[in-house]
Amino acid sequence: MSERLAIAGSGAIACGLAAVAATRGPVSVWARSNGSCERASAKVNALCEKLGTEPDVTISRDPEVLIGATFIVEAVVEDAEAKASVWRSLNGHVGQDTVLATTTSSLPIQALADASGHPERFVGLHVFNPVPKMDLVELAFPTQATEDTRTRARALCGALGKTAVEVPDTPGFVVNRLLFPFLFEAVRLMERTGLDAESVDTCMRLGAGHPMGPLALLDLVGLDVSAAIGETIGAEVPSTVRDLIAEGALGRKSGRGFHIY
Repeated sequence: MSERLAIAGSGAIACGLAAVAATRGPVSVWARSNGSCERASAKVNALCEKLGTEPDVTISRDPEVLIGATFIVEAVVEDAEAKASVWRSLNGHVGQDTVLATTTSSLPIQALADASGHPERFVGLHVFNPVPKMDLVELAFPTQATEDTRTRARALCGALGKTAVEVPDTPGFVVNRLLFPFLFEAVRLMERTGLDAESVDTCMRLGAGHPMGPLALLDLVGLDVSAAIGETIGAEVPSTVRDLIAEGALGRKSGRGFHIY
């Protein structure tokens, strides 16, 4: 891998990306609290073990861990202000030629690029969870992005063993724009018919050949994240999803959603 990669964030996407990149070279991760540092370290080590590699990952609360990176990926909560805040806080730690990327799955890339202060070297790098298993990366660029930025983003995806597809800067890009109305319709079908989650998921796995049922997929994504994506793309979020969120049942990460984990 020709880029020196750094990641700002410590959640599932950040850790998955760090583990995959660590098979190609050293990676730095900036976490924003002691607790998130510890959790990220444990998660990355576990993922690297599954991948059969020694983790070459430095995880720190100190943003100086990002100094020297040629490609920085922000992977924090799906909230425009939170993402903009990260870029503002990192201004003194980013090189003049460093490509800046965000893993947003639904937010407008142009607005995030403008908030970064460097739209000419900004890219939406939408990787999918779980990162080690999912091959696609949706690339979305602001209007100011240079050809060098575009070339380096595509090259990084190739170096990580991913297939990059350039998509328009539209809410949800391609996959989520098409996927979440379908997932939410599965919830509404359950609401209307009284079918349980396992029955709906079994039908779609065995009848449509899906590797995972729609309700299990919502749990994997996280119901809070799913609701945020739905709101961004203008899809109606079912009341059952909102009720589960209110109960703290966010899916796999909380141990309960449509299914128990």
